[in-house]
Amino acid sequence: MISGYVIGESLRPGAEFAPRGLRLRKVSRVEVAGASGGQPPAWTLVEWESDGEDVGALADALAEALEPELGWYADFVAGDERVVVFAGKVFRYRRGDEAGRAEAVAYGRSVGTPEHQLDWEE
Repeated sequence: MISGYVIGESLRPGAEFAPRGLRLRKVSRVEVAGASGGQPPAWTLVEWESDGEDVGALADALAEALEPELGWYADFVAGDERVVVFAGKVFRYRRGDEAGRAEAVAYGRSVGTPEHQLDWEE
């Protein structure tokens, strides 16, 4: 099973994230004290899961749907793999792989993701 979440405000206007086999787990709204650089102070968290095994298609769907501004990203776990997705860019690495994580973090910095938000769990 693949599970993750996407921040509703991170989707670009007109985008649709609806890969085959996607199921909604929960939607919640949270205030974000660390929102910065034009990010809204409240975010909508959309938690999802999928039994699908096509990690690449799922990651590509997210990469197409994310807003390229403000360094938004989404991440998820597929088995022992961590997948970190930015608009138009996907990073896949084995959980615990420091070099793989460092590459994704460096990219996040380069596209304006606030440092304190580059904190996904392994």
